[in-house]
Amino acid sequence: MPQPKYITDIGKITAIPSEERKQLMQITDKFVFRVNDYYLNLIHWDDPDDPIRKLVIPNKGELLEYGRWDASDEDTNYVVPGCQHKYRTTALLIVSEVCGAYCRYCFRKRLFRNDVKEAVPDMEPGLDYISRHKEISNVLLTGGDSLILGTPKIRAILERLRQLEHVNIIRFGSKLPVFNPMRIYEDEALLQTISEFSTAEKRIYIMAHINHPREITAEARRAFEALHQAGAVVVNQTPILKGINDDPAVLGELLDKLSTAGVTPYYFFINRPVAGNCDFVLPLEQAYRITEEAKALTSGLGKRIRLSMSHTSGKIEILAIEDGKAYLKYHQSRDGDYGKFMVLDCPKTAAWFDDLPGSEQYWSKPHKKRADIVSVNELEDLRPVAEHSRITG
Repeated sequence: MPQPKYITDIGKITAIPSEERKQLMQITDKFVFRVNDYYLNLIHWDDPDDPIRKLVIPNKGELLEYGRWDASDEDTNYVVPGCQHKYRTTALLIVSEVCGAYCRYCFRKRLFRNDVKEAVPDMEPGLDYISRHKEISNVLLTGGDSLILGTPKIRAILERLRQLEHVNIIRFGSKLPVFNPMRIYEDEALLQTISEFSTAEKRIYIMAHINHPREITAEARRAFEALHQAGAVVVNQTPILKGINDDPAVLGELLDKLSTAGVTPYYFFINRPVAGNCDFVLPLEQAYRITEEAKALTSGLGKRIRLSMSHTSGKIEILAIEDGKAYLKYHQSRDGDYGKFMVLDCPKTAAWFDDLPGSEQYWSKPHKKRADIVSVNELEDLRPVAEHSRITG
């Protein structure tokens, strides 16, 4: 099957009426647009509320006043250019600023601004930092989409990390298994590389981002199988998104399809309060109810999912929301408060941890690890963006 063609000009998508395309261009002037023809063919164009369409086609709500560019203050986690170290045993390498397509809800859409350079072509400072910090046992390659890198670049990073005895797990954050599955199952060199570096002692994990069961096509299943045969473990995480998957039946079907394809359901996330994301936001109580009703429709395999918020202070698991109270626990913690249990009032409109009265007593504002890192939240809000055509590797 030929590799899909990429489109970065919304004006070229003729399935969208001409007048609507003109209106959408003012959105793509602020928030970059990119998609491919394979994924566009999954859209039911006669349905204005089609969830696949909403995932990648801009919406007017993106221009509403809402949120921050960096809602989780990731700028405070950088230890060297391109490398974040928020949790003691985990390091992130920002290896790419390009994706197979750009999700409209993306929590790192700041990376696609012309004035933001968090992804760096030279990984050596990050790799050197990891080599000197023996407490780091797992490394997440992310961005952008880490599997969009050229295979030689991926091999070079894996070779370097596998030289570090204390690094046990390497993870790739990627939506390519559903955005462009052919890139995976048709690239024998990529699969051979994964097979070589994912061993019985030290596995490679693919952290897939599959938001809707219709993304799991025959091609996607073929990509999952190719990754499994290469020795990778594939897991999935998705935010719960208004208008896309905020239906227990849809999420239950997603959990079932993932489980039958051998992809482990990992996280359901609360959508971060990021600029441009207003139309996707759900109240915490509603997201919790949807999650529990979806879990009731699936097997124990699907019930492994955790509902969490990726907050500045850590990953906060939502255990229950009952009678106006939110029962929460730190599943990961920036400050080492793993397992801390919290009970807070939960207003009906609360959509994020900061919206819960009293939440401020459980965390403090972070301090930057590097003074030379500029927060995108301090930059001008409206800055035209352009497509990043360069793909490292």
